[in-house]
Amino acid sequence: MAENAVSGLMAALEKHGTEYLRFEMADMAGVSRSKTVPVDKVESYARNGLNFYGGVLGLDTASNVVPASGLHGDRSYADQALFPDPGSLRFIPWLENTASVACLGFWEDGEPQRAAPRWVLSELVRRANALGYDVMMGHEYEYYLLSAETRQPLFSGIHIFHTVRNHYAPFLDRLVPTLRAYGVDVITHNCEYGGSQFETVFGAGMNMAAADKAFAFKNGMKEIAHRNGLIASFMAKPFAGQSGSGCHLHVSLWDRKSGRNAFLDAETPDKLSATAHSFIEGVLAHGPAIMPLANPTPNCYHRVKPYTFAPSNVSWGFQDRSAMVRVKASGDDRTHIEMRAGSAASNPYLLASAVLAAGLLGIESKAGLREQSRATTSEDNAALEKFPQTLDAALDALERDEAFRQALGAEFVKVFTAVKRFELARFHAHVSDWEVNEYLELY
Repeated sequence: MAENAVSGLMAALEKHGTEYLRFEMADMAGVSRSKTVPVDKVESYARNGLNFYGGVLGLDTASNVVPASGLHGDRSYADQALFPDPGSLRFIPWLENTASVACLGFWEDGEPQRAAPRWVLSELVRRANALGYDVMMGHEYEYYLLSAETRQPLFSGIHIFHTVRNHYAPFLDRLVPTLRAYGVDVITHNCEYGGSQFETVFGAGMNMAAADKAFAFKNGMKEIAHRNGLIASFMAKPFAGQSGSGCHLHVSLWDRKSGRNAFLDAETPDKLSATAHSFIEGVLAHGPAIMPLANPTPNCYHRVKPYTFAPSNVSWGFQDRSAMVRVKASGDDRTHIEMRAGSAASNPYLLASAVLAAGLLGIESKAGLREQSRATTSEDNAALEKFPQTLDAALDALERDEAFRQALGAEFVKVFTAVKRFELARFHAHVSDWEVNEYLELY
């Protein structure tokens, strides 16, 4: 870290009476991995890096060591050094005198951990900046609140926006002020469509700050809930027959010189600029390859089906909630797109990376936008390209899309696909309760 960055970090910690700083990084699943450091040790680690196992990114969702990932034994089980980003500093209101900071990892020779989700996004943000754009993004999550003891919902039925359910438990009365004290600027909070399903919406952010906030929200929610005897589950489809949980990503580009919304052109019939057209077409063109980053577990593919409040095919439309890309062309600075195919289980850095990588490829190729999808569900419009129906097929789509893979980086794609294929092998080897109940006596 630069000297002034270290000094600024230490001054901020002193100002807030911080006694402990949590050095955090997102693993491949978007789960926080961290070490907590007493404040008198922070300055040295900020300058020289905090030793942290370098193979964390090569662990699957059960923390199994994934072979053939290019990590672990291929790196002699070496440490990486974590360096904090002072711009991501947050003070944790549910822990006494404790703060957190997002980090990037570097190998002993100074090479960055190029497979790290936060690194991948930072490189794509730099790419957008070099093209003359800042990236405004907002992650919009749905999740279920469950009893930690029973793993069941707090209430059943469909109660979207129901005021009593919005404040169904004392925990919910404390949630919004706690998140706001954590630097998550909550805009709205309400119960969602499923029983005990909620949506807590916070403001958009610019460049890396957007995904850092989403990472803090998602992991903070799980930690706060755990401390109150609850589970905040971002699993895409935890209950058959109930609504799935998505993460809708809102995106716009802003001209770095003029400070204006680069997606807006008030002089055109649709109020969208050529930049917006090309960005949207990039997302659509690389839609199948986006899917494993937007829907990273086998369970996610129960959600992206027709008539599930989630898109099921590659499509776009103005204000169309059934489309993959919902365009909000308001004719003013609120103009943006909403990519609705993302699962709540997605890593916030990787969901943002996937959409940004695809959109920038569209801009760089000056892609023209295809005709709007008038009927976007597969039953209504069989001509639309369907999403991959399984994670296996989605990974195949990623591996076929060379331009998209290059935009994400070869090292990341190698580790990510190795981890996902390893998880899938365990998934396919499992004998489900359904199979036992269906076949055990019959055969």
